[in-house]
Amino acid sequence: MSKTELADIYRGYIACLNRQDWPNLGQFVSDDAVHNGRRLGLPGYVAMLERDFDEIPDLYFNVLMLLCDPPYIACRLGFDCRPKAKFLGLDVNGRRLSFTENVIYEFRGGKIVEVWSVIDKVAIEAQLQGGQRPNEME
Repeated sequence: MSKTELADIYRGYIACLNRQDWPNLGQFVSDDAVHNGRRLGLPGYVAMLERDFDEIPDLYFNVLMLLCDPPYIACRLGFDCRPKAKFLGLDVNGRRLSFTENVIYEFRGGKIVEVWSVIDKVAIEAQLQGGQRPNEME
């Protein structure tokens, strides 16, 4: 698969997430998907995303950077949202947050089989302590 083809599949995946189109997520995610070392399978992956959107109703995945080296994609995702209550164990309670997530995906057969993800929790903690949101920094 070419870099362009894989990037197009990934952008389709992100669009599917932003539409919350769970019935079609199987077009992009393998039945035996693994996330941060935990075998979730497609049903568990959908449940994880449904929980994310329940906790963060205005969640929107914004691709800031995309690097493609088949079968891998590395992406920096940006978020600007208001988690309802707790997020990553932090009391957010509807405050608006801006943060990033660095993610590496492995694809097989055109589908995501493994995901390694790290959210910038330090940026969130700084905002909750009165610091600037990342997109407001000079």
